[in-house]
Amino acid sequence: MSWIIGVVIGALAWFLVRCVLTGFFTVEQNQRAVLTTFGRVQQLRGKTTLDLPMAEHLSDDHKPRYRYPQVRVIGPGGPYIKMPWQKVHKVNVAIETASIAYDPEDPHVNQEGTVLEAVTKDQLNIGVTGQLRFKVSEKNLYGYLFGVKNPEAHIMGYFVSILRERIANFSASKEASLPLADIDESLMEGDGPPLEGISINDLRKNLNELNEQMDTECLSSTARYGIELDASLITGIDPPEEIESALAAINTAHNEVSADISLARAEADQKIEQSKRAVEIQTMRVQAEVEPLEKVAGELSELKKTGGSKSLESYLRNVNLQLFRKARRVISAQGSAKTEGGAS
Repeated sequence: MSWIIGVVIGALAWFLVRCVLTGFFTVEQNQRAVLTTFGRVQQLRGKTTLDLPMAEHLSDDHKPRYRYPQVRVIGPGGPYIKMPWQKVHKVNVAIETASIAYDPEDPHVNQEGTVLEAVTKDQLNIGVTGQLRFKVSEKNLYGYLFGVKNPEAHIMGYFVSILRERIANFSASKEASLPLADIDESLMEGDGPPLEGISINDLRKNLNELNEQMDTECLSSTARYGIELDASLITGIDPPEEIESALAAINTAHNEVSADISLARAEADQKIEQSKRAVEIQTMRVQAEVEPLEKVAGELSELKKTGGSKSLESYLRNVNLQLFRKARRVISAQGSAKTEGGAS
């Protein structure tokens, strides 16, 4: 009889420990929870992640592969009750920041997780530094908890692979890829001379474009791994030490050429403006000389209309007299008359 009492007491103790003491749980403000029963998650019947906007960033080939069910998410609050055969999976949904060189499986690689190595299109080994912000997607907790074994490692590997691919195939701007026949025209338009084959300079000048490309390429990570990439910020691209001085010399020469081109263009613009001003002045002078002649022509035409040819002859005689008064010497047509100091 005593052993029966012991079994009952043990069962009651087990029930108190498993159902009363550990049968309640709470969820913090920055947490979300998912409850499984005998290892099976509580799903929303007939709903998958392909029904959500995140699936728009997946290709048609990847949609069947990343077709995860939507699950019942337990929000902040509590206490909640769970049975002994149930398990609570809590997830932190706060935004986290990590170096782009961080490897969750081996924190000691990539210079202790500080510098990521990559290869440019001209076979130059460079070091890339920056930060990555991410958070767990509340709408795809199944993919985060049960889709992959180590989602942080997957998302970092996914990001690094895309980044290295972009760096290896990064194209220079249109101005930097002009053919030789168009270089002179581009210089006259004020653009700097192209630097062909110096991809690290292209990367440094277009960090914003590279960051935007990474943000666009990583939009599908939410549907793939249940992790939403909030933003990526690549802050530095450094070449090997042995070629740093050579790149500095190239950049210095490029800046000097650009400065000379800008100065020459400014001088040319100044000369063009001066030429335009001189043409305007000469045009005004010509107009000032032509205007009296046009006025005289109008008066002569009017005299001819009103008084006939005799009025015109009288006008010409008066003009001749005015010219004779101003002349210091007059030689007549017969060569017999000469005067000094004026004529009448």
